[in-house]
Amino acid sequence: MKLNNFIYILLAAYLATFLRLIINNNFFISIIGSFLVGFFINQRLRYSVEKILLSGFFSCFTSFSGFIYFLYKILDQGEWIKFIIFTNLIIIVNLFTMFIGFWISRKIT
Repeated sequence: MKLNNFIYILLAAYLATFLRLIINNNFFISIIGSFLVGFFINQRLRYSVEKILLSGFFSCFTSFSGFIYFLYKILDQGEWIKFIIFTNLIIIVNLFTMFIGFWISRKIT
């Protein structure tokens, strides 16, 4: 991979982090990110563009640590049932949203 691609990945990660701070809602960010990942996975992108989007932008935008921190706050309050419900709900909704993005991408192309 060329040095330019690493710079593009860093810029994409910076942009994603900036957008994440602006939106400041883990659930909404997760939904948007899942949809877009599903959409772009189906596209026939060049290897470098795919790495810039998936490794740079979406890995910072849909940060797993944001999801874990949200669940930790619920668990820290001792709400086990709420923790289990939210964990399953977030995973199911994100998988469904990713599938919708993939499906829409297939219909467009």
